[in-house]
Amino acid sequence: MTNHGVVNMSANGYSNNHSKKKILVVDDHPIIRQGFAQLINQEDDLIFIGEAGDAIEALPLIEKLKPDLVIVDISLKGMSGLDLTKNILIDHPKIPILIISMHDESLYAERSLRAGARGYLMKHEATENIVNAIRKVLAGEIYTSDSMKDLLLQKIVSGQSISDSSPENLTDRELEVLHLIAQGKGTRQIAEVLHLSIKTIESHYANIKNKLNLRRSPELVQYAMKTFPLDT
Repeated sequence: MTNHGVVNMSANGYSNNHSKKKILVVDDHPIIRQGFAQLINQEDDLIFIGEAGDAIEALPLIEKLKPDLVIVDISLKGMSGLDLTKNILIDHPKIPILIISMHDESLYAERSLRAGARGYLMKHEATENIVNAIRKVLAGEIYTSDSMKDLLLQKIVSGQSISDSSPENLTDRELEVLHLIAQGKGTRQIAEVLHLSIKTIESHYANIKNKLNLRRSPELVQYAMKTFPLDT
């Protein structure tokens, strides 16, 4: 297996196993990709065919390998996993996507499904549940944890409204900015990461503070660190 790109098919025996479902992983941590490769290749019906560290690597690789399913980390350098999901589905609308994340599913599971993903799995549950999640998504089902399914159903049945200060009020881009604030990045750094102007980031700052009823920048930083505690 290479650090990035196409996996050595002959080493995995793929050339003699065309019935296996082909899985491609997009994650910026090589150890995570290698761990998924080992878990996937243990299964008789699945095979790990390729890996990418970001969207720039992932998109041409997906075009070349035509995977049956793509696993996408939500926190990627450059284009986020949500935006990558949307971009994949523009050219490959039938490829199912499973989002993985270190962040609580209450923040991102519903957003991931709205972006077109067919499932959401938190990384700390991945070792135990990744194969089951892959199989469910390949079978055309939606995969989330049981508790998340219950929460989504309750929202639908009750017509639950979102509280005024909930991060659910934020757009995907605004939540991405909030995440970067939690990582300690300033306005200029965030602009560089997202390839946006400083003026645009400042506008996002103002919108976030307004939606979350925060008056000052220090309050915004504290809120970001509380929302994304694993980034502190």
